[in-house]
Amino acid sequence: MSWTPQTAPARGAESAGPATDPVRGVSDRRLAAVVGLVSALVFVVLRPHLIDDTYITLSYAKNLALHGHWGLITEGTSNTATSPLNVLALAVLTVVLREAEVAVGVLFVLTQVLLVLGLRRIGERQGLPSWFAPVTVAVLTLNPLLISSVGLEIGLGAAALAWLLVFAAERRPLALGAVAGLVALIRLDLLVLVAVVVLARRGAFAGALRTVAGFLGVALPWFLFSWLALGSAVPDTLVIKTLQRSWGEWSFTNGAALYWQHFPLETVLSFLPLLLAAVAGPIWLVRLLHGSVADRELVPFAALAVGGALHFLAYVWLDVPPYHWYYGPSIIAATVFLLAWGARLRARVGIAAGLVLATVSALAYAAPGLPRDFSPITSNHATSERYSEIGQDLGRIAQGRTVHSAGEIGALAYSCDCAIVDLFSDRGAVAPAIEESERRSGTVGRALTEANFQFFDRNQRPVAPELVLEVTTGVPPAKALATWTIHSPWAGTQQLYLVNAADARPPKRMW
Repeated sequence: MSWTPQTAPARGAESAGPATDPVRGVSDRRLAAVVGLVSALVFVVLRPHLIDDTYITLSYAKNLALHGHWGLITEGTSNTATSPLNVLALAVLTVVLREAEVAVGVLFVLTQVLLVLGLRRIGERQGLPSWFAPVTVAVLTLNPLLISSVGLEIGLGAAALAWLLVFAAERRPLALGAVAGLVALIRLDLLVLVAVVVLARRGAFAGALRTVAGFLGVALPWFLFSWLALGSAVPDTLVIKTLQRSWGEWSFTNGAALYWQHFPLETVLSFLPLLLAAVAGPIWLVRLLHGSVADRELVPFAALAVGGALHFLAYVWLDVPPYHWYYGPSIIAATVFLLAWGARLRARVGIAAGLVLATVSALAYAAPGLPRDFSPITSNHATSERYSEIGQDLGRIAQGRTVHSAGEIGALAYSCDCAIVDLFSDRGAVAPAIEESERRSGTVGRALTEANFQFFDRNQRPVAPELVLEVTTGVPPAKALATWTIHSPWAGTQQLYLVNAADARPPKRMW
């Protein structure tokens, strides 16, 4: 499978009639303004249910912007931010806006605009009607799983991948490498999609030196800094998440079934693009092998979908827990391919299907009433607003004492501004995880782990907390300093207790 980038304006965009291309004639500036405005309104609606892991990113961004410190809490350096670029971008915006929660909304709008402009540029180049880009963005934006991941790096990754397709098609090797470097800083695992898109081109290695130079020029400075100054080139979450393996019987492989039990309609709408792409892909391939010109123009989008499928299989192989945003890249890639396929082959059917899917997703989102307390798909144990209230209480009660989390730390750390620790904020607690990872790994895996943590201080010891948070639905601890009721559709109603460390129950094993 290879593709030859077009060098002339796309035929499809010129030949599509008004009935199949209602966006024809709309300028890039006007399209960006409309998408930006709509995205801002969407963020206002979804702002109350940003998930707890988003607040981990926001805590990093706030600490960097306001204190010049890289860490989840101000009391110590940590390296558990999966996406350095997401943190850096949010930190820059926070310096200006002074509020990380406002910054995440601004970044969401900017990434939406970049996404629609990138999709429009590659779409028109490959012969797609102009409606392809805005309808695709609408479907992606309203996908229940993706709208439940706002604030994480998923949207930023989608925008970067769209422009990767653009520069791959336009044969701009330096820009291609630079965007690939940005993708590495967004999420290293997205390089699977980058590799497939680049290698699927005819003459894939033309300009390879400039591509590599662009990649290294963008990505290498951060990874060197992280390796030398933070103690690991790759974020510690790689070790933490792979050690967790699964939630009991549920892993990434069968995680969709777990979410279906809790959120059936939202799960179907979220994963539907993957199922449809699995059906459409072989049909597209057969047509391509029979010499279809229209299907040849879809090769870059198919390459993105293949990259998404490989990304999915890589996570199956890693056997990690089924955190919902891990499915985001493959869903994004499948959605872009499906809308491109529909736009090129059956324009009226394509736009109708896209709008129907977006409309049903919007109705499903609004069904519980607005504003929502929880995102459409969540594994959190309380709303972010509730955790914020608890965090403020915790800051007053702790009075400078160190608190160990009960498992969810993001919103608490963001609102508490206190020393709340666990594996994600306490660097000393990472050392045992590194040793366990090396013990479980083969020769190559052990060597890579040792190289990654070459400059990590293994003499650090976990912080000894003075207070501990415990969650239970059963017998309460005998000596609780404070109690809060928390609730979520995922975990039901529970009690969160604050106790002295001496009175705490033995902690659960992390792996």
